[in-house]
Amino acid sequence: MEKILIANRGEIAVRIIKTARSLGYRTVAVYSEADAGALHVSVADEAVCIGPAAAGESYLVIDNILAAAAKVAADAVHPGYGFLSENAGFARVCASAGLTFIGPSADAIELMGSKRLSKIAMLEAGVPCVPGYQGADQTDDVFAIEAEKIGYPLMIKASAGGGGRGMRLVETAGELVEHLSAARSEAKNAFGSDELILEKAIVGPRHIEFQIFGDSHGNIIHLFERDCSIQRRHQKVVEEAPSPFMTEELRERMGAAAVNAAKACDYHGAGTVEFLVDHERNFYFLEMNTRLQVEHPVTECVTGVDLVAWQFLVAEGETLPLSQEEVQLEGHAVEVRLYAEDPESGFMPQTGTAHGWHIPDREGVRIDHGLQTGQTISSHYDPMLAKFIGFGPSREIARRRLISALKDSALLGVSHNRQFLQNVISHPVFAAGDATTSFLQAHFSAEPPCVPIRDIGRAAMILLLEGNAVEGETLWGSSAGHGVTFLFDVSGNRHLVQVTQNGCDFSVDVGGERVALHFVSRSPERCTVIEGSIRSSFHYAIENETIFLDGENGHVAISNVTHEPAAAAGGGGDGRIRAPMDGAVIDVRVVEGDMVAAGDALVVMEAMKMEHSLKAASNGTVKSVSVTIGDQVKSKQILAIVVTDGEGEEV
Repeated sequence: MEKILIANRGEIAVRIIKTARSLGYRTVAVYSEADAGALHVSVADEAVCIGPAAAGESYLVIDNILAAAAKVAADAVHPGYGFLSENAGFARVCASAGLTFIGPSADAIELMGSKRLSKIAMLEAGVPCVPGYQGADQTDDVFAIEAEKIGYPLMIKASAGGGGRGMRLVETAGELVEHLSAARSEAKNAFGSDELILEKAIVGPRHIEFQIFGDSHGNIIHLFERDCSIQRRHQKVVEEAPSPFMTEELRERMGAAAVNAAKACDYHGAGTVEFLVDHERNFYFLEMNTRLQVEHPVTECVTGVDLVAWQFLVAEGETLPLSQEEVQLEGHAVEVRLYAEDPESGFMPQTGTAHGWHIPDREGVRIDHGLQTGQTISSHYDPMLAKFIGFGPSREIARRRLISALKDSALLGVSHNRQFLQNVISHPVFAAGDATTSFLQAHFSAEPPCVPIRDIGRAAMILLLEGNAVEGETLWGSSAGHGVTFLFDVSGNRHLVQVTQNGCDFSVDVGGERVALHFVSRSPERCTVIEGSIRSSFHYAIENETIFLDGENGHVAISNVTHEPAAAAGGGGDGRIRAPMDGAVIDVRVVEGDMVAAGDALVVMEAMKMEHSLKAASNGTVKSVSVTIGDQVKSKQILAIVVTDGEGEEV
């Protein structure tokens, strides 16, 4: 291999390029039209545009990938994770085109890519599996019969899926048909297959996976475990190695089972065997991922192994550099995933522009990302933006380093889950190593958003300083005695803000609550203040008359609307529901004149690889529908109007 094309984007493309370059390989990035300014494009040696923004017209089009490889004379392809990484057809076509596919064989991908077929293979190999149904008959009647045999609660899972898509928890028999329909639809849209399996729901388990690696000479080893128990909507939030729940005896048994699973499909390359482990330390095969995992950095931190470098070696036909006995486990590592999502709005994925991106560079912290200031975060791809990893000689040191790194980071311009991640890692249950898959549900119930008084005070001060810096006088707000009065919009809520300035001292009143700030210094992106005798600094960004801050309660956008025309009272009414983000309409379930009840799904959108049902807030009649299936819609766009008691409720 001489030149490697990375058939992916974002942080994983950047990470692969880094190792490839260190080993002397030339690198080629591919990108969609939406990613022309992305970081992975600029760090590669060469880059080729492969189509429009939609993944189905670019990153998922095999012919476009092959054409790009031919254009630059690449002789190898690394698929990363997601997109085509577990597409057996892609692996076969690469081989036919004379390209080295840096991954397992197409046969292994095909077998382990089907939850149904892989489970059958694991049962034959003697690997413990969760009781369930993985038959070829996919009718509702058969599922109902098998569900009664398994017992409730149970899980519906997309056979071809992952990442929580096509997965549903079913508590009672009465919910089965509805959840089967929803899971089939989501699985078909996400993976092109609506095949499902059923599994007994194991209550409050640990999710523990083993990193395995094989070469083309028959050597297969594991590189210990990762604990991925903290999940939301079946997607991993925190990963760590080693597992605080692990014992040496359990590690030996699970490691042997993972290796046997890999041997059952003659595996080579990097892979992961995932298990559920109950409170009595009984473990059950869940699935095998035939690719590099998102959370691979924690394994690298505790073993000292560069897994991507190993992938290159195996693809070149070399043997594994280490035997099972030579792999050493040292220290601890914890990883969290930074997502463009709003925790205060049900973790709804977010789009926007990164007006500021600031991360620390320090010992014991690794941050894998594909971000740069000015980059657009669109609705076309997964909302994961970066991975923060803290590592050190002990779990507590790794945890503290991770918390510190999160506190000292800032992403400005789009809502994200940084503060939520910090709260999770700081929680005493996690600190004690006792978190299971039910951790978030038990300890992080939804709370109403609070008004960020401190952030509003900081924003008012920054805006006054901006005005003085430009004209030598206050340009923002309106005079009110010896101070200035602003009208701020924060998450759709208006706040009257009164500010008094005396030199470098600012007194800010927000609805009777007061913030006192002493200005020290600032740059175009960072400001230092003294609050209550405590000196601190914070990052900020300004776009037009909106200031973005990463505050104590998370990311906040504060817009100065003082000079906007007054809106008509009650314009449109409360409780409006519009498109929550940019995305595509994949289903319209009502027409004009339909009677609907509160909670009925009217329109289904797809954005950032997830489906979102937009529902009526109350009973009413559909007045109009303004979209059709396939339409691309913008955030806040009106999709339909439901008339309730003579008033229009916009949906």
